[in-house]
Amino acid sequence: MKIFVDENIPLMTVRTLREMGHTVTDIRNTPDKGMTDDVVWEMVQREKQLLITTDKGFVQYRDEQHHGILIVRLRKPNRHKIHQRVMKAITRYSEKEWPGMLVVMRDTVQSVWRSADRN
Repeated sequence: MKIFVDENIPLMTVRTLREMGHTVTDIRNTPDKGMTDDVVWEMVQREKQLLITTDKGFVQYRDEQHHGILIVRLRKPNRHKIHQRVMKAITRYSEKEWPGMLVVMRDTVQSVWRSADRN
């Protein structure tokens, strides 16, 4: 699966996703670091990538056609907790399920929305 991770997703998560066989775009330490949400959204749409982020602002795109959005929202985030929540979502849903789906992983619960206009 093609995945884009924002700068708040731990490097251990990037490594694990790559070890699982996913193609992961990580812009940290590149000239694109710090790009705006609009530019990120355009990029993930163009590249047909699942977006993994901690930025709740991407919820606004849930009704648009997309390739999947995973948002991790924790009360007291740390890299281990973020990693665990990402891995739980990635292993729970298949690559075929992600298009048009928004998953918000919280401390103890998760919320799932499926757009009416799935890819």
